[in-house]
Amino acid sequence: MSTVSLLKCYRPFFSMLFPHSAPPRPHASIFRRKNFPSFCATSSPPPLTAEKGCGKFDSEGLALPEVWLHNTMSKTKELFKPKVDSKVGMYVCGVTAYDLSHIGHARVYVNFDLLYRYFKHLGFQVCYVRNFTDVDDKIIARAKELGEDPISLSRRYCEEFCQDMVTLNCLSPSVEPKVSEHMPQIIDMIEKILNNGYAYIVDGDVYFNVEKFPEYGKLSSRDLEDNRAGERVAVDSRKKNPADFALWKSAKPGEPFWESRWGPGRPGWHIECSAMSAAYLGYSFDIHGGGIDLVFPHHENEIAQSCAACKKSDISVWMHNGFVTIDSVKMSKSLGNFFTIRQVIDIYHPLALRYFLMSAHYRSPINYSNIQLESASDRVFYIYETLHECESFLNQHDQTIRKDSIPPDTLDIIDKFHDVFLTSMSDDLHTPVVLAGMSDPLKSINDLLHTRKGKKQQFRIESLSALEKSVRDVLTVLGLMPASYFEVLQQLKEKALKRANLTEDDVLQKIEERAAARIQKEYAKSDAIRKDLAVVGITLMDSPNGTTWRPAIPLPLQELL
Repeated sequence: MSTVSLLKCYRPFFSMLFPHSAPPRPHASIFRRKNFPSFCATSSPPPLTAEKGCGKFDSEGLALPEVWLHNTMSKTKELFKPKVDSKVGMYVCGVTAYDLSHIGHARVYVNFDLLYRYFKHLGFQVCYVRNFTDVDDKIIARAKELGEDPISLSRRYCEEFCQDMVTLNCLSPSVEPKVSEHMPQIIDMIEKILNNGYAYIVDGDVYFNVEKFPEYGKLSSRDLEDNRAGERVAVDSRKKNPADFALWKSAKPGEPFWESRWGPGRPGWHIECSAMSAAYLGYSFDIHGGGIDLVFPHHENEIAQSCAACKKSDISVWMHNGFVTIDSVKMSKSLGNFFTIRQVIDIYHPLALRYFLMSAHYRSPINYSNIQLESASDRVFYIYETLHECESFLNQHDQTIRKDSIPPDTLDIIDKFHDVFLTSMSDDLHTPVVLAGMSDPLKSINDLLHTRKGKKQQFRIESLSALEKSVRDVLTVLGLMPASYFEVLQQLKEKALKRANLTEDDVLQKIEERAAARIQKEYAKSDAIRKDLAVVGITLMDSPNGTTWRPAIPLPLQELL
């Protein structure tokens, strides 16, 4: 059956995208004492096999947490109930590929990557669709500016975007459809809208008639009189209502076009997502997401189009993340106050940027600043350094001497962290609470490794192993788990040196000069060297084995915290 036929009969590609076999339940005995699924970094989470009341249960009868998500449509948090048991269909509006993506884009896709990962952790089979807009006015304008073919330009920036997502440790979606590859579906949907009386043709252009759709404005809570023409469309006197928006634009000289029964042209901005989401998920699916700037006009228009094409169109949850701001002003390309992902990760580690984007609740605005990025970088260094030291210690001990016994106080720390993780993530992805909850297990690891009391604790090795695993597993679900603790620490140090405009040899030379000054009892000089390095974000640490260094928040910024 062709894709167009699938669209006509409203059947999604679920059977193609969801595997038929259920993943096995991971083994993790330390969490058996709680009625929640265990963390698992390498295995798939348990399948959902039974439903009792409103709760979900895994194959062993252990309760899974209920997930509550904020719905922009209802303006409230709602209990998430998938349309198909144990499966989630999610569509997220992707980038318009005409330039490198900025960190406002990064926030959108890190947020929905988190949701994707968390649903998978809970055992849901997820079909995650994220599109590319590769046919658009902005792409055509940029291509003319560069003297490049529009499709070729957009293809290049699609590839750049994918590389950015890999760098930010975002999982690949199930499907990444492009507008240029789905013209039959788009044209077919426009035909349905016309046939159902919701659109009209003017000189080869096709417009949606908003007055024919009484519910227009229900997502954004706007009255029809308050609506304006779409952001990407100039006001056109040929329209019956200024709020009417283009489904199809007639061909102009030098622009790419496709044939249709109403003439050659290309789709308007909004119709693409309605058509592609229907093609892969059907007209009725679970979650549609994007940045808050898409609520109007883009998502409002999507609702109108989809309902006009199919009366059974129904999206359970509309999710939107807040802006990234600079000095409380939205970051955007149109305003020119933006930093690309590449610019940021040139001097800060990608996992520090990901941590920063999770440090505020996804629906709240988050203000980009050097202080915030330095703080995130400092925090992830502490996390990975603690885990690296723990891993190194455990590797030095014979695995066979470990007993399957963990002290009650260690179990309490792990269980509390486990509960915080599941409760907070299930409460509309409350990541700041999860990140804060990591403090207790990390502190416990450091105490066991470095304090006199900790070194004497019974079952110390077993406790360290269990604590390290609990943190590691949460980092995996959050997308913050590096391939190697050692490697990420080296990379974080390299970024810190770059921000400080120093080389490691420069720092080592300063350490030697300071050591010589201390020998000569030139303590003022010694203190000055330490302070000079601290000003640029390099902290010296003295120990019986000598002096080492680590990245830190630069002293002037610390004073602003």
